[in-house]
Amino acid sequence: MVIEHRYAARLRWSGSTGVGYDRYPREHEVVVAGESLRMSSDPHFGGDPASRNPEQLLVMAASSCQLLSFLAVAARARLDVLAYDDDAAGLMTQGDGPAWVELIQLRPRIELAAGSRTDQLQRLVEIAHRECFIARSLRSGMKIEATIVVEGQDVAVVRVADAAAPRVEPQRG
Repeated sequence: MVIEHRYAARLRWSGSTGVGYDRYPREHEVVVAGESLRMSSDPHFGGDPASRNPEQLLVMAASSCQLLSFLAVAARARLDVLAYDDDAAGLMTQGDGPAWVELIQLRPRIELAAGSRTDQLQRLVEIAHRECFIARSLRSGMKIEATIVVEGQDVAVVRVADAAAPRVEPQRG
């Protein structure tokens, strides 16, 4: 049996591109689950640095999905996670071809309860990454470097990585 899950968002923009590339407004509103977000493009592309941009939200989605996947995997393994903090980053380079987010790096610091087993942490982080819906939906490369903490001491660093899909070059001719 196939179960469908659908996700909705509403976006609104108004203005005029008739003023040219350097001057049209990039600010727009996105509404998700009744919450409004003020959005713009990255400041390098004429956007407002005080607003969120799609690239930031992509990195946020990947980080949030990895967290939720890890918590589910840990709960099923009877591992008591007390805290999870991530400093996530995305990398987009501009070259001859179209720009895209080539790499998303997640650096979670995961605190486990005292006396926690640490023998399967590599496997659990890998499973969580494989089960993350967002990671499976992206062609961006992903690197996860999880620092595991028990009783205030770093006990392990777990690394998981997959390469980006090949760059898609524009059609010529």
